[in-house]
Amino acid sequence: MRIKIYHILFWLVVAGVWFYLRYQDYATLQMAAEVTIVKVIDLGLLIYFVNLVLVPRFLYTKRYGWFAVAFIASVSVTSFIKMLALANIQHDDLNSFTNIKEKIYNNFVTQFFLVLASIGLTSVFDYLRLQKKMADVARQKAEAELNFLKSQINPHFLFNSLNSVYFLIDKKNADARQALSKFSDMLRYQLYECNDAKIPIEKEIGYLKDYVALQKLRREPYDDVHFTCSDNVKDFLIEPLLLIPFVENSFKHLSHFSNGKKNIVEISADRANGEFSFCVTNTIEYKSNKDPVGGIGLKNVKRRLELLYNGRHELHVGDNGDLFKVQLKIKI
Repeated sequence: MRIKIYHILFWLVVAGVWFYLRYQDYATLQMAAEVTIVKVIDLGLLIYFVNLVLVPRFLYTKRYGWFAVAFIASVSVTSFIKMLALANIQHDDLNSFTNIKEKIYNNFVTQFFLVLASIGLTSVFDYLRLQKKMADVARQKAEAELNFLKSQINPHFLFNSLNSVYFLIDKKNADARQALSKFSDMLRYQLYECNDAKIPIEKEIGYLKDYVALQKLRREPYDDVHFTCSDNVKDFLIEPLLLIPFVENSFKHLSHFSNGKKNIVEISADRANGEFSFCVTNTIEYKSNKDPVGGIGLKNVKRRLELLYNGRHELHVGDNGDLFKVQLKIKI
């Protein structure tokens, strides 16, 4: 609303200045006011149309020829309509072609360069916004890396210790060995394979499956946990550790039924029509002392998505009282 008010105030000032500078050129103040209104409205609508429609659709997508044609056509059409409106106000006979050069200059050439100047100004503001967004991404990445380094312990010592514990476990205890092996794989993934800006989706899915397998070990036997992943979820890159907050949240806020009722965690991943889809559904219980469902983890991942996949993702989060559901789609 604040931006809209600024726009209105700007055009009111433009109209006032133009009227003050040119009212003496017309027979009556009413005629000067009507001419001012027509010219300012025409210029404003053309500027917004060009900058909000033509520039993003053609200029920023490097279709320069189409942009030039559409831009010149827009200026020509609006200039002709404005010329007709002004002729009606000023009782001017267009059939006589009197001062045709002056009419073309006032209604087309001036309009052309004014709108062209607005394109340059808009491009500067868009560039500054893009630079700010890139700086935010760089800052977020630096903070994440710093937090990661602060929490990192000596990985070689840790893996050697895990290997020692692994061999101390009785071979008959296959579940314990398998759990420790999965934990080791997860830790290796976090320490060594998440340093790149993007990683293969296959590795991210493997990490999620290991996490779910470990969570199953601590859940009740009547809990229902499923992870389904389509075979076509492969051969593309994704931001590392982008999906794990959704899965962590699903287990963190599971309900604690005392009557043997099943908890449900359903995780699915699919790829279709150039989009990667990820869905997590879990039972919830509001009557608990836990953090609100979603919490800081989901807020952080929403911010990451806005910075890294702006305009290329859809995220829907909600619940119906018993089930909490997250649906994410990313254009790849």
